[in-house]
Amino acid sequence: MKNRLVIVDGVRTPFCKMGSELGGLGADELGRIAVNALLTRTGLDPALVDETIFGCVAQPAEATNVARVIALRAGIPESTPAMTVQRNCASGCEAITQAQEKLLAGRGSVFVVGGVESMSNIPLFFKKSAAEKFGRVARAKTFGRRLQAVATFRRKDFQPRIGLQLGLTDPVCGLNMGETAELLATEHGITRGEQDAFALQSHQRAVAARGKLETEICPVFPSLNLKSTITSDNGPREQQSLEALAKLKPVFDRKTGVVTAGNSSQITDGAVALLVMSETRASELGFAPLGVLTGYAYAGCEPSRMGLGPLFAIAKAETQFGLGVSDAELIELNEAFAAQTLAVLKCARSEKFAEDVLRRRTPLGEIPGEILNVNGGAIALGHPVGATGARLVLTSLKELQRRKGRRALVTLCVGGGQGAALWLERM
Repeated sequence: MKNRLVIVDGVRTPFCKMGSELGGLGADELGRIAVNALLTRTGLDPALVDETIFGCVAQPAEATNVARVIALRAGIPESTPAMTVQRNCASGCEAITQAQEKLLAGRGSVFVVGGVESMSNIPLFFKKSAAEKFGRVARAKTFGRRLQAVATFRRKDFQPRIGLQLGLTDPVCGLNMGETAELLATEHGITRGEQDAFALQSHQRAVAARGKLETEICPVFPSLNLKSTITSDNGPREQQSLEALAKLKPVFDRKTGVVTAGNSSQITDGAVALLVMSETRASELGFAPLGVLTGYAYAGCEPSRMGLGPLFAIAKAETQFGLGVSDAELIELNEAFAAQTLAVLKCARSEKFAEDVLRRRTPLGEIPGEILNVNGGAIALGHPVGATGARLVLTSLKELQRRKGRRALVTLCVGGGQGAALWLERM
């Protein structure tokens, strides 16, 4: 690329479990906090931003095009456009790669990008039949007609459809995301013990990395009295143990399943903001970027086996620009489920999977545990779906900087049957 996209810096809110400290803040406010902190940290004049691009999966009804609301409330000028993108779990990645594509098309050189999700505030929905009855009540001109309309309600009309549950269920294959993980566990022989051990490692690494991860985090004041401050992720458990994990019951297949709340990613609120721009513009403004986006690929796969999406994206990226897993000094593979992550690791080194599924002569290669998710992953830190992709990019670049490494691979599975792979280099 003649004019590469560089990541100047980034910041995120703490990631907090659904219904906990950040539960009272909407996606627009979480995003505003992150963008304000980013502009403060970098000292960038907001007038220099060409566009704001944010990923969000469950876009709030009260803040449609949440990226625009975030940008305006963070002080980015009204004349600067903003758009929200959605690629399920890779929405935060999509925001970054959209900036790259706009840069190459000559449609801007400075972008504020990122992702946000308030999973605490995903709403409940009434059934269509109930909504129609509410409509009749609202349209009634007289008290008598209103009373008649009210009398048509039945108990079942007040049984809501859970928005979070709907969003985590694939409409094509009919499986929810946990059921797709159970499928991979069965097909690839991933045991409950292996999953729990992987989950424990995620917590142990996240707890050990707290000091490092806090360099990414801006404080959040959830109320106006400023008496309470949130400065760290609340998902990692210092006292997590195999014994505690083993006590948890399967969630998605209660009789014979192996996927539990303990070996799945946590449902989480959070936001990430990144300042990205052309390499030339960064030099003109005197910035020393964290790294550069050297290439990326998105690929599709079978929706019921969406957890294997990273393999297809990594393979596609290797075909397009020659980088494979052996070239990475760090790998961030999103931990949607321990079963899913372990299945990816197993298939990456499988000659049979390479030949039969990826249609290539050689396997992708071994992904060493010592370079994988070295600061923990979504099982411990949480998975605010619209924000995770951007968080993985920020975390990997910060870690590359600490290690003085060169290349990192960020990859995710994507609900609906897709995968994302982004290659990054330290400047």
